Amino acid sequence: MFYLLELLEGVSDFMDLGGTVLWFLVVLLAVMWTFIFERIWYFKAGLNKDKSLILDAWAARRERKSRSAHQIRNKYLSQINMKIDQYLALIKALIALAPLFGLLGTVTGMITVFEVMALTGGGDAKAMSSGVSMATIPTMAGMVAALSGVFGFTYLERLARNEKQLMEDKLTMD
Repeated sequence: MFYLLELLEGVSDFMDLGGTVLWFLVVLLAVMWTFIFERIWYFKAGLNKDKSLILDAWAARRERKSRSAHQIRNKYLSQINMKIDQYLALIKALIALAPLFGLLGTVTGMITVFEVMALTGGGDAKAMSSGVSMATIPTMAGMVAALSGVFGFTYLERLARNEKQLMEDKLTMD
């Protein structure tokens, strides 16, 4: 129990050093990973149901060689591709926003440094150090958040590509 309280205090101190922007970064990170985990869950659980519905509908067709059958196949592939790609663009945008939030933290931290310099004449290094930490910590956190998202997104992108290829292979034209 003491270890948990100590950990919570450390996290709180870190968040205080990073400034307000760090809290926005935490919210962005939580939203991004919620969408990543939702997509992983969909690939592991929900996609099989959607694939079987399309494969059953395709198998029920008697004729699969005509132009009409080709267009229906393309329609099925488009439907499943839309479901597979859902939220991937949003996840990519959130990954791109993470370093930008970090840069926003850099700017706000540097503004704090300049305010301290204006008030003290630049002679109080200890007062300026809080602004410098407020500038560097969100930058680092934004880059770490973006890197973690890149790893998750790369995994999702690979799964999506494989699933799309499998569906194309399974919807044969005879």
